[in-house]
Amino acid sequence: MRAEFRLGEAMVTTRPQELVVVGAGVVGMATALTLSDRGHRVTVIEQADEPGHGTSFANGAQLSYSYTDALASPATLAQFPRLLVARDPAFRFHPSLDPDFLRWTLAFLRNGSAGRFRRNTLEGLALAIESRRALHALTRRHHIDFAHDRPGKIILYRAAKSFAAARAIAADKAVAGTEQSFVDADGAVAIEPMLASIRSEIVGAIHTPSEEVGDPYRFCIGVQAALAAAGAEVRCGVAIDRIDADGKHPAVVMRGGERLAADRIILCAGMASTGLARTVGARLPIMPMKGYSITAAPGSAAPRVSVTDAANRVVFARLGNRIRIAGLADLGRRDAGVEPDRLDALIDSARAALPDAADYDAIESSWAGLRPMTPDSLPITRTIAPGVIANAGHGALGWTYAAGSAERVAAIVEGEG
Repeated sequence: MRAEFRLGEAMVTTRPQELVVVGAGVVGMATALTLSDRGHRVTVIEQADEPGHGTSFANGAQLSYSYTDALASPATLAQFPRLLVARDPAFRFHPSLDPDFLRWTLAFLRNGSAGRFRRNTLEGLALAIESRRALHALTRRHHIDFAHDRPGKIILYRAAKSFAAARAIAADKAVAGTEQSFVDADGAVAIEPMLASIRSEIVGAIHTPSEEVGDPYRFCIGVQAALAAAGAEVRCGVAIDRIDADGKHPAVVMRGGERLAADRIILCAGMASTGLARTVGARLPIMPMKGYSITAAPGSAAPRVSVTDAANRVVFARLGNRIRIAGLADLGRRDAGVEPDRLDALIDSARAALPDAADYDAIESSWAGLRPMTPDSLPITRTIAPGVIANAGHGALGWTYAAGSAERVAAIVEGEG
């Protein structure tokens, strides 16, 4: 039996499949809704008590469709000795003798060449452009309310060398269709007047008027409602022990022994995907990069445009009547708890970047999460065992890439169906 459904203006025919999506963050929920919209029968399994409670809960909220610069780059490699001795307060490297960590690090270093940095950045850009179209289509079809807005984004540079490198890769992105402009300090203040207090520190800036923001947690909750309306099931508070992929149909096996078979199982569980992949004999080259955020009332000089301060590695995004500030990168840190000293480092960086952006003395909530990083900063979307598909490793751009990688997973499901 085949089902017909309308996707945009086109009528699509596909064979409905029984699918299990593991993970209910932005990647998992976007994947589940995309597959449900295509007529498949979807069950989502989530360990937390509700969707969006892991790395998606309070990330930076920026939908950075034009800023997909890979982490491994000549600039990062030049900083590597400094990172090893924790001299950079915003970016720290936590080395380990674990073989997986050593393999990941060697692959990361290989991806730091100028050629690979350019290739990885532009591949990420192609996925981001797909993702923007896909997210807009999802929100139009389901009217999901997640404080979605298009304020544009401005990236600030405080060093001439960094600004020159950013301009070089931005020129490559322009060939792919991005619309970015380069401005000096006065131009940056003209775009966002609240930058006036740090005008003297700005060497240059890149402005992208089409960039967006949205609350990832609210997106996940909205998708849950849309899935329920479509008859799909989201099972929260369920831990998975392993995946069996040696029979006709793969199955997830819960901690209590319950077994749920399906035509396809899709791993969208962030860092937890690595352990589950091992149960089917697959290794996913993913390492955690811990980040932090705070949410507060806007300050007296809160920006309306999203701001990324490249030097301080901190981002600012307005979400309705609140401002989300996120940053830090602790590579190799596996504890997702909020560490007071690192949270203080984020707040200090934010104050240094934009002193009056938020009411820093009345922070409403703080958060930490583990971004799942691959050596090339590109997500893994491929079959890793019979009937098992990975959709993981989205790094700091999981929110940006979620809807696009969901479309790529759907193509795999239907291509193999």
